[in-house]
Amino acid sequence: MALAAVACQALRGTTGIFTSQSAPLLSRACALHAGLLNRRRMTSKSKTDHLERTANTFRHEIISPAKVCGIINESATVKRVRLAVENNEFSFKAGQWVDFFIPGVPVVGGFSICSSPGLLEREGVLELAVKYNLHPPAHWIHTQCSLGSEVALRVGGEFYYDPQPSDSPVDLVLIAGGVGINPLFSILLHVADLHKTLATTGKGFQTGSVKLYYCAKNTSELLFKKNILSLVTSFPGKIKCSFHVTQQNSPICCELQPFVTEGRISTNDLAKCVSRDHLCYICGPPPMIESMCKQLEGLHIPRDQIYFEKWW
Repeated sequence: MALAAVACQALRGTTGIFTSQSAPLLSRACALHAGLLNRRRMTSKSKTDHLERTANTFRHEIISPAKVCGIINESATVKRVRLAVENNEFSFKAGQWVDFFIPGVPVVGGFSICSSPGLLEREGVLELAVKYNLHPPAHWIHTQCSLGSEVALRVGGEFYYDPQPSDSPVDLVLIAGGVGINPLFSILLHVADLHKTLATTGKGFQTGSVKLYYCAKNTSELLFKKNILSLVTSFPGKIKCSFHVTQQNSPICCELQPFVTEGRISTNDLAKCVSRDHLCYICGPPPMIESMCKQLEGLHIPRDQIYFEKWW
């Protein structure tokens, strides 16, 4: 059956997955899904819309209703939203994003998941961290989203880390710029979950080390920094981080000082950790990604060991 037919059939309740209360929202998602397929048949020189930019990118068939069950201010400009997913067949891999369908909003959002697959398995929830802007989905999250708000989600993306028990251990380098930390934080949390599983059960994938390089304008814009430092403390030698700030105008707090470098991530910074055996994941603005790829290639990292996700 064609993807469109499968998705729309599920949305109409023929699979028994969705409830009648979710029908209006999911019917809207189905209509937007059909629009996505139409976009795939078109060419566009300027792909500014999430659905257009990702029209040829892998997506799951499942569109699931979800309810907002938590909202916090991650920073002055970023809200972290927790969503209870109502379909137990819904799943994702660390690093992937969701199509974000909102009742009454004609534009579909595209947001990277910042939580681990393990959190979804344990509690049935996932998290998004969304920066304020006037794009309708992000604007809705910052101005109208509230506890109990209903949305719908579909997983997509080919940028992820999903090791299998039979795989050999590998060391990772994660390079983030701004809100590009979101999928990399998901990967970092997934690595931590894998460490915990192996330690408590003796089973699962044996991970290598992870080094995170994270660049933002200043320390107040370093998202998840307390969580990241907690992971560094909990997994000494296994998880390391290096924060970089480019426009810091205030003193750096003592807790962060050992981990902060003023200035962009440089080739010299990378050379201290990176070797040709690493897998490298990068997420951030396109110019940063292009620069990082060149620097990694200059350090003799094979091109097929460099993965990136561009957010515009």
